[in-house]
Amino acid sequence: MNTWKRLQKQPNLWKRYFIREKVLRAIRLFFEDRKFHEIETPILISHPPAESYLDVFETTLYDRNRKPNKAYLSTSPEVSLKKLLVAGLKNCFALTKSFRNMETQSALHNPEFTILEWYRTNVDYREIMNDCEELLIYIHTYLFRTGEYKNRRSPQTLQYQGKTVNLSSPWDRMTVAQAFERWAHIDFFTFLDDTHARSITRDHGYTVSKQTTWEEMYNQVFLNEIEPHLGRGKPLILYEFPAELGALARKKKTDPRVAERFEFYIEGLELGDCYSELTDWKEQRMRFDNEMKVIRRLGKTSYEYDKDFIDALRYGLPESSGIAIGVDRLIMLFANAKTIQDTLFFPGKELFRV
Repeated sequence: MNTWKRLQKQPNLWKRYFIREKVLRAIRLFFEDRKFHEIETPILISHPPAESYLDVFETTLYDRNRKPNKAYLSTSPEVSLKKLLVAGLKNCFALTKSFRNMETQSALHNPEFTILEWYRTNVDYREIMNDCEELLIYIHTYLFRTGEYKNRRSPQTLQYQGKTVNLSSPWDRMTVAQAFERWAHIDFFTFLDDTHARSITRDHGYTVSKQTTWEEMYNQVFLNEIEPHLGRGKPLILYEFPAELGALARKKKTDPRVAERFEFYIEGLELGDCYSELTDWKEQRMRFDNEMKVIRRLGKTSYEYDKDFIDALRYGLPESSGIAIGVDRLIMLFANAKTIQDTLFFPGKELFRV
């Protein structure tokens, strides 16, 4: 049923949809209080960063003489913000639309989505962990104080899909290696070896062929055996992901097998992805080149990646850390909605209506 028809028949749904505007207002107030600059980043770009786990939207941009040029819808504001960090900008954030293709048939994805990214200089990813705790508590308290949760007693207790979540700080923290051991009973560092991973993945009942990549094996185990357990009753920060899965993340100095990266979860829902930023332009170029090889092998939309970003890194990106948060998922959480589509007036699935 179309959104407008559903709203006509069920006017009580307006309240759920309007939680979005309060969440967006709270986010901006949070960063305004902390003296962050809000940056308007471009949505139409000439060169995306190379990230093989995404598929981009490609379009054609014409000049006044109808000379065609390829252009793309931005998958995130990340590289634009980092270029400004190189130019001298300090703490900043963007609250904008981004686009990722092939993300339509999922309760947790939409091809057009709202993303929040913020960056801080002279910190690593551990400081952003604290930011996340403060932000989520701030938003929930704001909703509580503005009368959104009239029947709730505590501004730090969230009700989501029949579950009670304690948002108070400190949140639980666990490494990926610990999560593999606890829920999948797998030695994570053994699993990092491709040959061992193939044997372990088969032993766990998953299909593995010669063409199966290490990342695909990792995802089979992680998504099925680990992710559903994360953040139950208390938000969980999961950190030290495999270095191979952090295209723009800095490797941990004391153990380069893992990246200085974390994600945070509430009731099995992944909400944000953070890392200490990679500043070595040569390594970033090598990673992007490898990512493009994977993109072409997988048959995804190929493109010339953003060389200007590599030039910016060559000039010098200060030590910094940043995070991307799916705002639609945040709203889904605070609105107690089962799917992202339930928080959007015009969900992407309507694009496929015949």
